[in-house]
Amino acid sequence: MEQRWGLLRRVQQWSPRTSQTIYRRVEGPQLEHLEEEDREEGAELPAQFCPMELKGPEHLGSCPGRSIPIPWAAAGRKAAPYLVLTTLLIFTGAFLLGYVAFRGSCQACGDSVLVVGEDINPEDSGQTTLYWSDLQAMFLRFLGEGHMEDTIRLTSLRERVAGSARMATLVQDILDKLSRQKLDHVWTDTHYVGLQFPDPAHANTLHWVDADGSVQEQLPLEDPEVYCPYSATGNATGKLVYAHYGRPEDLQDLKAKGVELAGSLLLVRVGITSFAQKVAIAQDFGAQGVLIYPDPSDFYQDPHKPGLSSHQAVYGHVHLGTGDPYTPGFPSFNQTQFPPVESSGLPSIPAQPISANIADQLLRKLTGPVAPQEWKGHLSGSPYRLGPGPDLRLVVNNHRVSTPISNIFACIEGFAEPDHYVVIGAQRDAWGPGAAKSAVGTAILLELVRTFSSMVSNGFRPRRSLLFISWDGGDFGSVGATEWLEGYLSVLHLKAVVYVSLDNSVLGDGKFHAKTSPLLVSLIENILKQVDSPNHSGQTLYEQVALTHPSWDAEVIQPLPMDSSAYSFTAFAGVPAVEFSFMEDDRVYPFLHTKEDTYENLHKMLRGRLPAVVQAVAQLAGQLLIRLSHDHLLPLDFGRYGDVVLRHIGNLNEFSGDLKERGLTLQWVYSARGDYIRAAEKLRKEIYSSERNDERLMRMYNVRIMRVEFYFLSQYVSPADSPFRHIFLGQGDHTLGALVDHLRMLRTDGSGAASSGLTAGLGFQESRFRRQLALLTWTLQGAANALSGDVWNIDNNF
Repeated sequence: MEQRWGLLRRVQQWSPRTSQTIYRRVEGPQLEHLEEEDREEGAELPAQFCPMELKGPEHLGSCPGRSIPIPWAAAGRKAAPYLVLTTLLIFTGAFLLGYVAFRGSCQACGDSVLVVGEDINPEDSGQTTLYWSDLQAMFLRFLGEGHMEDTIRLTSLRERVAGSARMATLVQDILDKLSRQKLDHVWTDTHYVGLQFPDPAHANTLHWVDADGSVQEQLPLEDPEVYCPYSATGNATGKLVYAHYGRPEDLQDLKAKGVELAGSLLLVRVGITSFAQKVAIAQDFGAQGVLIYPDPSDFYQDPHKPGLSSHQAVYGHVHLGTGDPYTPGFPSFNQTQFPPVESSGLPSIPAQPISANIADQLLRKLTGPVAPQEWKGHLSGSPYRLGPGPDLRLVVNNHRVSTPISNIFACIEGFAEPDHYVVIGAQRDAWGPGAAKSAVGTAILLELVRTFSSMVSNGFRPRRSLLFISWDGGDFGSVGATEWLEGYLSVLHLKAVVYVSLDNSVLGDGKFHAKTSPLLVSLIENILKQVDSPNHSGQTLYEQVALTHPSWDAEVIQPLPMDSSAYSFTAFAGVPAVEFSFMEDDRVYPFLHTKEDTYENLHKMLRGRLPAVVQAVAQLAGQLLIRLSHDHLLPLDFGRYGDVVLRHIGNLNEFSGDLKERGLTLQWVYSARGDYIRAAEKLRKEIYSSERNDERLMRMYNVRIMRVEFYFLSQYVSPADSPFRHIFLGQGDHTLGALVDHLRMLRTDGSGAASSGLTAGLGFQESRFRRQLALLTWTLQGAANALSGDVWNIDNNF
């Protein structure tokens, strides 16, 4: 590369032009053209350039030491056209060579931002320039020296329940490893949180109850240590009803078939929705309690792959939210005393996981209508009737314990924007062995720390700071991550650029999913083209998907789920986030959140391909970190949210006629969306017409780009009352999803339950609609105004 630039400089010295021209690729729906940026005309000529003047008998030109004898003057006049042509050819060659060299040091970041990767570490200035290709090669070389599979195996053998004594030992071991790396800062923070555990003196129980209400035979819970953290305690008695996955539509179907849900105990299957959603929806429909079991049809039936034992229950918390539910909206530092409030996401009914064997016994007792065919699972002896069945009594005796948990941090400071953080994290704790749940993510995180530390020792210094975090309390609802966000929200929403989660990253090897913010989709697409597929030789990950799915993002991109730490970063803190997952084609990983999530089972499930898949995740995450921390301009596609709004507006348009009949309109949302599109287009043009070497200007653009996600947090609702303020991804009446659910009541009697699980009750209310519309419109309009820059730059037609 240095030789190529040296040749370019020598050729440019011979060029007759006074300016250099750089053509930048500009993409987007209305920018399919090339823009030319020239220096000011009239600049002084390079000292080495000698203008050509042909004058009779005089010496040609005025350059010292360069003269032409008089007899050659006439020949010079004849050769002039050829000399001019030769000069133009030299310049053209120099330009093309310079263009190729320039493009070699650049990477296009999706459809909106040009990224130039020719940053020089100020500490090494004048020595080495590291381009994207250099950094990529360096990263892959050092990454290949790690031993992630050994770390996964050893970590899965260690007990690491949040707050346990053995977890404290693991924390110290990780700190010792980090102390041997070339890092700028290593530290921990401790939170005192309320976690719920089984009561060893009073086990949870399940009994049959006769018609007189007397307790009869006990159904032994085959795995009594498995429980639902944050379940309501006490006992619940009711008739048993089979409710499929416990979704709102499942319970609506039961009501339509005449099955009484109020006062019942629901038997639901693991999958599709989270444990917390199942319990919240059951509570909204009047159920007394919930039993959750793994049906064999939702897991592997391949004889060549291991399957979940029929006596194994599945662990899962039931708090419809994240963080410590006993200090909602506040950080749990130093056992600070807060008002005695609880999260509204805590259920008021008990829940308990049971095994497939126990579920089979329960289903045999049910009467009533036969379940629809798609509701039937693979419990061989069960008729899968809907119920009701005999009365059951569920007793839950879990108790709350104030527990210290510790997050571990390691930082490599950036040289140009050290106050902007690119964050990558992984859950460290686990209920059970947790090989896939947290050992894989922990291994990849530690390997990335080692790899980037080695790169720093070899001349790499990121523009922005890299922050590596090992979270505690993840199995209780991203408690460690959320409490940290709550504690430093006023800082992080200004400084955190992106969060990359390594949780649940290897659950198979058949297909790849990215749960992410729209801002990162274009960058993910670019990086997928740089990473080889772990199970399709000769193909990149992008080619693996694109060959079978023309619309690759429809197959790969998914919204962030609430049970991910990445969700809290985006929906609560307004930081764009992504979580990667390799999964099987046909079934989910059967051992997640069970005692059978061992290294051996994970290795068998992937048929020996675990090292290759883990390596692919590490390459993907690492190259994403390089781009985010190294590029002059942040590669976030801020224009894509305009498309997101447009898709949602399609759902709103369905009800425009109904609203018009009531004298209402959605026009203000359409206007705000238009202003956002114009603001994004204006910013894009500003970026392409600017000088990339202007550090002050680039930082101003980066600040505007990195805060786009934050703009979509509603500023008009309380973080304490509605912590997930994101209007697209959050929870509450301020969200676009809540508005659509409310509009659906225009065509119903209001007696059903909304898709969010909240009972509609009073039907459509004009005053509520107007408030929802105002909240949504002004959040979207505020995002458009903020993207425009300074107040004197705001030019909208709202």
